[in-house]
Parts: sequence; C-alpha cells; structure tokens
Amino acid sequence: MQSYWMQMTDTDTVLELRDSPVPTPEPKQLLVRMRAAALNRGEFLLGHGLHGTPGSWKAIGGEGAGEVVAVGAEVSGFKPGDRVMGRCPGAFSEFAVMESAEAMVVPPGLSWEAAASVPLTFLVAFDMLVLQGQLKAGEWLLINGVSSGVGVASLQLGKALGAHVIGTSGSADKLAALQPLGLDLALHTRAADFAPAVMAATDQRGANLIVNTVGGSVFAESIRALAFEGRLATVGYVDGVVHADIDLEALHAKRLTLFGVSNKLRSKAQRAAAVPRFVAEVMPHIAAGRIEPRIDRVMDFAELKAAKARMEAGAHIGKIVLRMPAGTP
Repeated sequence: MQSYWMQMTDTDTVLELRDSPVPTPEPKQLLVRMRAAALNRGEFLLGHGLHGTPGSWKAIGGEGAGEVVAVGAEVSGFKPGDRVMGRCPGAFSEFAVMESAEAMVVPPGLSWEAAASVPLTFLVAFDMLVLQGQLKAGEWLLINGVSSGVGVASLQLGKALGAHVIGTSGSADKLAALQPLGLDLALHTRAADFAPAVMAATDQRGANLIVNTVGGSVFAESIRALAFEGRLATVGYVDGVVHADIDLEALHAKRLTLFGVSNKLRSKAQRAAAVPRFVAEVMPHIAAGRIEPRIDRVMDFAELKAAKARMEAGAHIGKIVLRMPAGTP
C-alpha cells in the first residue's frame, strides 16, 4: 500500500510517499480501507511537540473515514464492511488502523470527505466548548482564527448549543463566507485589538468562553475580552508565539479559568473517553444536517504537498481533505 511519511528537521518538514506493508490490527483495533483523510495544521508545525525526535520519520495523518476490512480479536460492535470514521495515526494511507473505542459509524448520506472532517476537529471543539468550556445557551463565544478547521467546527457547535458567536479573521472574504453558518459578529483583524468590540457587543460583560487557535500574540487581549468567570481555551499557536504575559489581577478578580486542549500526553483511554458523549450529543446534529462539516477543498491523494501548502498559506476556510486512490482493492 502507499502511505505518506514525514521527517521533521530543525528548519523544515519533508514529505515522502512510500510503499508500506498493510498494518495488522491489534486486538482492540480496526483495519480500515481509507477513503478520505483530513489535514490538521498541528501535525505539520515545527516545534509543535507532536513529532518525536527531529530527523526521525513518522507515518502521518490524524483522522479519516473508510470501510472496515478486518477487526481485532477483542472488537465488538464493528464488522468488515462497516463505514467508520475516527482519529487514527497514519491516516494519509490506503489502509490504517483505528482504535475501536474511537471509531464512529458514518451516518447514512454523509460523504467520505465530510466524515473525514469530523473526528479530530469536532472532538476538539466538543472538548473545548462542552467538556471543559461548559458553554451554555445564550452565552457569548469568541473564536480567534474562526476560519480554521477547529474555528469553523467551534462556530457550528457553538450555534448548535445556542450560543452567540464572535469570530476574528484577517480576511473579510472568509468572514463573509462564514456568516451563513450563524456568525453573529465578524471582526476583521489579525491584531490584538478586538477586546473593545467584544465588550461593546456583550454590553460590557465580555465573552464567556474564548477559543484561541492563534497563539500567544492574542493571549493578553483575550484575557481583557473575558467576562466574569470566563473561560479561555488554548488549542494552538500558529503564530509561533508560545509565551505570553498573564494579567494576574484580571485572573484573580474575574475568577477566570484557563485551559489547554491537546491529545499529546493523553492515554488511549483518555482520548476515547469523550467519544460516547460526542456520539450521543453531537452526531445527531451531523446526521440530521444541522451541522454540515465545512470542506474548503477536496484534493487527490497525490496532492498532499499542495494541500499542505494551501493550509500553511492560510488560504482555506474549514477543512482540506485528501481523497484516497479509487483503485485500491
């Protein structure tokens, strides 16, 4: 089979398409014939801490969808031929293994490409907004970098939960494209200058929950924009700024909660723990079409380098998805 591998150096990433053996599923895993896989910026970022020793090679891809080919000896609830989606290592491959505890059934009518856009991005949004963020109907959600994959998923989930959503982006065109998804206030800016507009929109109360996909350059401004007992989720730092000052007076007086969202140090059991609630609480919205994964572009398997370049250039709105070769048995 063909699969993509990546080498992380001190200054760059190198992609290589290799012929690799088809993996064998462990007792609690599924072997999946991948039909589509989605890109995520974090797996390509230098210094993001996801890649192990610099100079080593790693099969890449973090989420996708496809057909079950074989199941491990201890798997129940799945069988060959089932349509599944989930987080899985090495998803940019014709075949990949998926933990059965993280696999989800693809709803009827959902395309492979849309299904591949759900698992990682929407589970991250669910973690931020529901599990840790405790977002309630009527509250204000601010998403910095709203046009990213995680940003769009957070917008869609926030609206499904009944929240008011503010989004920032450096592109007016991207903000306009997201208005039909329910964006209540679009702030056209890349700078750390959005707090006054957020305060004005919320009657000087501030945002109850802020999702920071940008990084340290907007951290202090996010603190300024938070409401009393507000929550700040940090999910990325595409700006490369990994250190920021904390206003301890604001943290103390406003009783703020700051938390990070990452799977880097979590065990398999911890990663899988949220899946049942996600299936029960979010998948019905997706199955009914109330949430439609926002796909920026579907590209062929051979075009990973071009897809990566598009994502790194910030040209996308939502998810970029790779379509796997159709001729694989």
